[in-house]
Amino acid sequence: MLDPCAVRAEISAAVENAPDHAAIRAQATRILLAARDAGREAIANAYAAAPQASRSLTRSYTWLADGIVATALHVATTHLHPLANPTAGERLAVIAVGGYGRGEMAPFSDIDLLFLIPCKLTAWTESVIESLLYMLWDLQLKIGHATRTIEDCIRLGTEDFTIRTTLLEHRFVAGDLKLSESLDRRLVKDLFTGTERDFVVAKLDERQKRHARYGQRYRVEPNVKEGKGGLRDLQSLFWIAKYIYSVQNSRELIDLGLFLPDEYDRFLKAETFLWSVRAHLHLISDRANEQLTFDQQVAVAKRLGYSDSAGRRGVEIFMQDYFRQATAVGDLTRIFLTKLEAAHVKPEPLLARGFRHPPPIRPEYTVIHNRLGIADPDEFLSDKLNLLRLFEEGLRTGMLIHPDAMRLVVSNLHLIDDEMRNDPVAGRIFLDLLLRHGNPGRALRRMNELGVLSAFLPEFEPIVAMMQFNMYHSYTVDEHTIQCVATLAEIEKGELIEDLPIASGILKEGLNRRVLYVALLLHDIAKGRPEDHSILGSRIARRVAPRLGLSRSESETVEWLVRYHLLMSDMAQKRDISDPRTVRDFAKAVTTVSRLDLLTVLTVCDIRAVGPDTWNNWKATLLRELYRQTRYALETGMEALNRTNRSSEAHAALRAALPDWPETALNREIARHYPPYWQGLQVSAHVEFAEMLRELEASQDPEQVLIRLHPDEDRDATRACFVLADHPGIFSRLAGALALVGANVVDARSYTSKDGYVTDAFWIQDGDGNPFEVDHLPRLSRMIHKTLKGEILPRDAFRTRDRMKKREKAFNVPTHITFDNEGSEIYTIIEVDTRDRPGLLYDLARTLAAANVYISNAVIATYGEQVVDTFYVKDVFGLKYHSLPKQKVLEEKLRKAIIEGAARADR
Repeated sequence: MLDPCAVRAEISAAVENAPDHAAIRAQATRILLAARDAGREAIANAYAAAPQASRSLTRSYTWLADGIVATALHVATTHLHPLANPTAGERLAVIAVGGYGRGEMAPFSDIDLLFLIPCKLTAWTESVIESLLYMLWDLQLKIGHATRTIEDCIRLGTEDFTIRTTLLEHRFVAGDLKLSESLDRRLVKDLFTGTERDFVVAKLDERQKRHARYGQRYRVEPNVKEGKGGLRDLQSLFWIAKYIYSVQNSRELIDLGLFLPDEYDRFLKAETFLWSVRAHLHLISDRANEQLTFDQQVAVAKRLGYSDSAGRRGVEIFMQDYFRQATAVGDLTRIFLTKLEAAHVKPEPLLARGFRHPPPIRPEYTVIHNRLGIADPDEFLSDKLNLLRLFEEGLRTGMLIHPDAMRLVVSNLHLIDDEMRNDPVAGRIFLDLLLRHGNPGRALRRMNELGVLSAFLPEFEPIVAMMQFNMYHSYTVDEHTIQCVATLAEIEKGELIEDLPIASGILKEGLNRRVLYVALLLHDIAKGRPEDHSILGSRIARRVAPRLGLSRSESETVEWLVRYHLLMSDMAQKRDISDPRTVRDFAKAVTTVSRLDLLTVLTVCDIRAVGPDTWNNWKATLLRELYRQTRYALETGMEALNRTNRSSEAHAALRAALPDWPETALNREIARHYPPYWQGLQVSAHVEFAEMLRELEASQDPEQVLIRLHPDEDRDATRACFVLADHPGIFSRLAGALALVGANVVDARSYTSKDGYVTDAFWIQDGDGNPFEVDHLPRLSRMIHKTLKGEILPRDAFRTRDRMKKREKAFNVPTHITFDNEGSEIYTIIEVDTRDRPGLLYDLARTLAAANVYISNAVIATYGEQVVDTFYVKDVFGLKYHSLPKQKVLEEKLRKAIIEGAARADR
C-alpha cells in the first residue's frame, strides 16, 4: 500500500533540480502513478485471496485515494506554489464528500472533492487547486469537485438535498483542519438542525423514484447500487440516522433502538455481500459498472467461489443468495422507517392517510399509525394459527401490517410446525387468503418476504429468491409464482376482459377456483432440481393439496395440472395447430372441457407472469385458436376434426371473399392447391395468394417474384407473402433474405401448388418483437428482392452480421433434435431445440434443402436465448422419415450446421 511519507520523500528528491513547474508536475505524476498502480495491485491480490472481504477492500481504496490526494496537495503547496506568509484568505481544506467521504470506495468509484476556502477565491488558491486537479487527472482518476466557502455550502445545501447529502458525509483529507472544523459546526447549526423531517421526506421520495427507474428487487439483471434492495437503500438508512441522530457508524443503530442485534447482523451481512458483488463487478469490467448483467453474473459467481451443484449452475445459486440479501434490505428498511414514524420524524404513508375512518378490526389487533398491529403479543402467540390469521386480517381490512407485528412473526417462525401444517383450520385460513379477499398476491408476497410461506409450505422454500438463469424469465421463481396468482385474481375481478376474453369468459362461467389457485401456487414448486420439474412438481402437489384441505378428486386435478402445465403452451407455440392431428392429440390429453378450461386459464396466467413483455397478440391468437378447436372437438366429437371439413369451409370462405371473381377463375384457384394449403392459412392469406397468383400469371414472367408485406395486428407481426415459380431450396432462400433484413420469423408456411408455384407465408417481427413500421415495408421489400436476385449472398453476409452479443455468451443451451412421426398424419415433425441467433433458421432450412427435404411449414417458438424450430417435412418422394438411419444422418447434418453457425456468431 501507499506510504505517503516515503512517496513525498521520493518526489522531493526527484524535483530538487527540476527546471520548471511542468517538470515538477511530470516527476510527481510519474511517482504517484507507480504508487497508485502498486496500491491497486496489492488490494486486488488481497481481495482475490479473500474474495468476500469487502470491508477491507473499500477502506483500502479509500486509504489509497487519501494518500494520493494529500500527496498531490503537498506537491502543489510545497513545490509548485509555496507561500511563506499566507493571509487569512489564503487557506484551503480538501474535503472528501459522498461515498469517498464515507470511506467506502469501490475499485473505480469517483473521488468527490470539496475545496473549502474561507472567502473569495484568491490567485494562490486557484493555482493550487488547478495544479492539484491536473495531477489527479494525469493519474487517470475520475474526479468530481467543487470550490466553495462555508456560506456557499449552507446556501446550496438548503436549496438542494443531493448537495446536503454529500455534505452530510464530508470528511477532512488534507489542508487547513480548522477550516474543516468550522464547516462541521456550521452544518449542524445552520443546515441540519430542525430540518430532519424534510430530509427524511426527500430521501424517501428519492428512493421511490430510484426504484421506479432501476427496477424492482426481483428483476433478473439488477443494479447492485441503485436497484431496490441494493446498496443505496442501505446507505439511505445510514444517511437518515446520521442526519437525525448524528451517528458515526452503523453499530450505533442498536444503541438507538432502531435495530435489534440480530437485525443489525442482517444489515452487516447484506452490506458486506452487496459490496463484495459490486467490487468484483468493477474489477471484472475494469471500470465503474453497477449493472449485474447475465455475463457478469457468471464471472462474479466464479470469483466468489460458487460452483455447480445438484442440477443447478453456480451462478443460479449465487443469484439466489443475491435476491435473498436484497429481500433482507427491504425488511430492514421497513423496520427502520417504522421507528422513525413512531418518533414522528417520518410522516405516515399516503395510503394509510386515505383511511378517514379505520375499518373495524378484531379485538386481538390494534391500529398503529394506520397499520395493523398486535394488541397483546403474548396472547397472540398463544395460538400459533394467528401467524396466518394476521395476513387474513390484513386482507380483510385492507390495512398494511405494522413492521413490529412482522418482527414478532419473524422471530416466532418456529411455531409453524408439522402439527400446524396439518391442521385443517390452518389449511382453511391459507385457502381463504387465496380465495376470499381479492388480493392474494399482496398476502403471498408479504408472507414470502417474512418466511411464513416457506415455513407453512416447506416445499416452497427451495424456490424462494431462485433465479432461472435465462433471458426468458424476468423474475425469480417465487415472484413469478406470486404474479401468476395475482394475475388470476385480476382476471376474476374483470380487469383483463379486453386482453384476455377467453380466460375471462371461462372464469365468468365458473370453475373450481380452489383447484386453480393451488395449481398455480405449485406449478413451478420443483424448479431447480435435476428431475423434470413438471413430473417432480406433480408428486409434490399430490402431498400438498390434501394438506390444504382439497378433496381427493380436487387433489388429482391439481396434480394433473402441475404435471401438464406446459402442455397447452407447447402445443400452441411449437406445433401447427391447423393440423387436425395436433388438436386431436391435445383433446385426448385434456379429456374434458373442465380440464381444458382450467389448463387454459393456468397457461395464460403462467405466460403473462414470465415478464412484462412476454404476453402478446401472437401467443394470445395461438392459445385462443387451440382452445376453440379443442373445445369444439370435445363437445362434438373427434370426427369433426378432419381435413375434408376444413377444406370445404375454406373454399366457401374464399368464394365469399372474392364475389367479383368469375366462377371459372374461382374453381381454378381452388383446384390448384393441395388440402394442407386450405387448412394452414386464414381466408385473408388465401385471398392475398389468389390475387398474387393471378398477377404473376398475367405478367408471363417465369422469373418474377411477388412480395406483399402487410401488418397482421391480430398476431403482433408483419405477414410476408411470397409467390414465385417453384425451385429447390426456395424456403431456405426466403428465410435467409428475411434474416438479412433483421426480421425474426415467428411462423412460416410453405405450399407448392399443383401447377408449379410456391406460395410461402412468413410472419415476421423486428428486433424488439413488434410488427415492422408500415413506412419501412417498401424498403424491406426492396432488400428482400435484392437478396433473392443474388445481389447479396446470405451465407457470406452472415459472416459479418450474425454475431452473438456479449451478455448472451454466458448461457448454456444444449441442442436437442427429435423426430416425431405420430404428431401429424402426413408429415414428419423435426423439432430443433437450441440456442437462438439471427441466421439459425436459414442455416437449418438450407441444410434440410441440401438433403432434399421438403419443408411444408416451420413453427418458431422463442424463449429468450433458447429457440425451438419445428419443421413439418417430407422426403423427396412425399413420404415420412421413418428410417432411423435417415433420421440419424439428418440429425448429424443439422447439428453440424448449428455448431458451425454458433462458432461464426461467437468469434
